[in-house]
Amino acid sequence: MLMIIDGKEVPSSNGQTIEVINPATGKVVDTVPAATEADVNLAVEKAKIGQKKWAKVPVYQKVEILYKFLDLVEAAKDDLAKTLSDETGKPITEARAEIGNIPIAFKAFSERAKHLYGETIPAGLEAGQDKNLLITQREPLGVVACIIPFNFPCDLFDQKVAPALLAGNAAIVKPSTDNPLTLIKLTGLLVKAGVTDGAIGVITGRGAAVGGPLAAHPDVHGVTFTGSTEVGLETGKNAIGHLAHVALELGGNDAFIVLDDADIELAAEELIWGRMYNTGQVCCASKRFLVHNKVADKFTQKAIENIKRLKQGPPSEESTQVGCLISEKAAIEVERQINKVVAQGGKVVLGGKRNGAFIEPTVITGVPKTADVAIDDEIFGPVVPIIGFDTVAEAIEIANSSKFGLCGCVFTSNIKTAFAVCSALECGGTVINGASFFRSFEMPFGGYKYSGLGTEGVLSTFDEITRLKTIVLKNIVS
Repeated sequence: MLMIIDGKEVPSSNGQTIEVINPATGKVVDTVPAATEADVNLAVEKAKIGQKKWAKVPVYQKVEILYKFLDLVEAAKDDLAKTLSDETGKPITEARAEIGNIPIAFKAFSERAKHLYGETIPAGLEAGQDKNLLITQREPLGVVACIIPFNFPCDLFDQKVAPALLAGNAAIVKPSTDNPLTLIKLTGLLVKAGVTDGAIGVITGRGAAVGGPLAAHPDVHGVTFTGSTEVGLETGKNAIGHLAHVALELGGNDAFIVLDDADIELAAEELIWGRMYNTGQVCCASKRFLVHNKVADKFTQKAIENIKRLKQGPPSEESTQVGCLISEKAAIEVERQINKVVAQGGKVVLGGKRNGAFIEPTVITGVPKTADVAIDDEIFGPVVPIIGFDTVAEAIEIANSSKFGLCGCVFTSNIKTAFAVCSALECGGTVINGASFFRSFEMPFGGYKYSGLGTEGVLSTFDEITRLKTIVLKNIVS
């Protein structure tokens, strides 16, 4: 499969390729170009030209083009889901659900784009402004680099590319090297639907060879990045060097707090959604399970019962509920982290074993609040470390001890306590009586501290990928 630059399928300038591996089988799915810095420069050059043409297309026509894209997605949805499952190790049912989100997101962003009204500041609101009328309007940034991770590539394509295009920007997609194929196909469908040549493109390759130069390019005016905190910080440094606008959605170590008056059945049920979905590879997955010592045994028993009912197997099988990780390398890292939790005082009571890229769903009890996993060690896999506490204040203290602050949640039957905990948590989103894994397209999604900068969602993304201009009508009022 080839990259797309200026509306055309192209190889890398040096002809080198990268194999895309099915992590469940170890077989090669396809190859993609290993782009060079020269390819990045060409992609940006063509995007800069294409953006000028695309920006002149009226919003209603942009919306019509994106709706044509949705028709093409509908026709190709089975192929897209299979590709996503094969290259990611995501269960086919989850892959279908992610493809099914594309029309939800694109339609929502389209409706918002049609209502991006300016504002008027009337004359006479302040001294000396009796005769001046001020109006505002939103204008595109220009070329926007959309750097997308492996775990939810299509959902994040939706969150980044749809608003970027609707606002009149050119979007250059940089997918994960592990699973770029579905995003190449989606980019091709946007070209086919009628997006101006150059206004949408996709470039593939290693982060150091592509992502860094792309963010650092002086003609890239905005960078929207989702991924690890370490890479995000480096991306931000590259972008800020030429004052590009930056939006970063980074790592998380979300606290799942269960108080002694919680509905344990509900909490244990939400754990499945909040930790096992996508085999635990979710930035806002619940990752630290802070459970009141009075109910810790009951919660642990119920959690184990629920997890045991899940079927882990080949992602391509309809009955599979838990697949594999994105690569064997990723699984080895999770295995290492499990062993570290045990070395620091935890006890594995379920799972804990690895087979290639597959990690068994794992429950670890007795984890001390001083363990790395209780603070900053984010485990990107189906692992449930249970940390006990005795008071609400202690639970909040443990939750806020992390450098991360993406999301969090609390289970309790007392709504006043729930609001108090949510207010005290140092994170960008909180959920009451549900797992922290909650992200609608409408809501602004983003974190505090080392979990990010800026927010994404229908409510807020257009603020991130547009400039606000003021036009002054001086002495217009008689």
